[in-house]
Amino acid sequence: MSKRGGFPGGMGGFGGMNINQLMKEAKKMQADMEKSQEELGSREFDATAGGGAVYVKVSGNKVVKEIKLTKDVVDPDDVEMLQDLILTSVNEALRKVDEAQSAQLGKYNIPGLM
Repeated sequence: MSKRGGFPGGMGGFGGMNINQLMKEAKKMQADMEKSQEELGSREFDATAGGGAVYVKVSGNKVVKEIKLTKDVVDPDDVEMLQDLILTSVNEALRKVDEAQSAQLGKYNIPGLM
C-alpha cells in the first residue's frame, strides 16, 4: 500500500530536522538578531562636511544626536551652502548606519528581510 500526501520521509522532510528543532533554531536566530539590533542602536556614527566645518553624530537607531558648526561656516549671505553642508553630513552619517546594519544583520541572510 503506498503513502499519499504528507512530507517525503515523514516529519523529517526538512533535511532530517524535525519541526521542533526548526522552531528552536528560528527562535535562536530571532534572539541573535534582536541582540545585534540593540548593539547597533547603542553605537554612534559621525560625519563631517566642508573640511570639518559641519559635524553630525547619529545613533544606530538613526536619531540625530549632535550637530556642531564652526563659526566661520555661518555666513548670513550664503545660507544655502550651510544647508548643503548639514544635509551632506547627516546623509553621510545615516549611510554609515545603513552600512553597519547591512554588515551586522546581513549575516542572517533571510530573503526579503533586507
